Amino acid sequence: MQKKRVVLTFPPSLVGQPITYHLVKDYDLMINILRATVTPNEQGRLVLELTGQRKQVEDGIAYLKALGVEVQPLAQDIKWHEDKCTHCTACITACPTQAMSVDRTTMEVSFTKERCIACELCIPVCPFKALEVLI
Repeated sequence: MQKKRVVLTFPPSLVGQPITYHLVKDYDLMINILRATVTPNEQGRLVLELTGQRKQVEDGIAYLKALGVEVQPLAQDIKWHEDKCTHCTACITACPTQAMSVDRTTMEVSFTKERCIACELCIPVCPFKALEVLI
């Protein structure tokens, strides 16, 4: 199984089309929507994690490109600087996926990169700049 995180940008003409349905049904891909901005008659953007056999992922991406969907790898990531972190827990409530979590017995913050969707909600709430966006 291969996992690939991609950013899809849809032209307005494709926003109403069942594109993710076809990725699931026709290419047997598991889709995890990490972030979405889709408005009728406007450009849409989806950040997806595609999971499936390598050929299915490649074929699904080729399908998207043939439709006119711009496909880019997810280039940004969040880095946690543990040495700057004071474990104040300000980031905990901002994180929608619990990638930032706190052990309630020790009150120590930890970061699980695999859960992070790079939504950047943690960045402005950290008073010690212990989190940054990597591009």
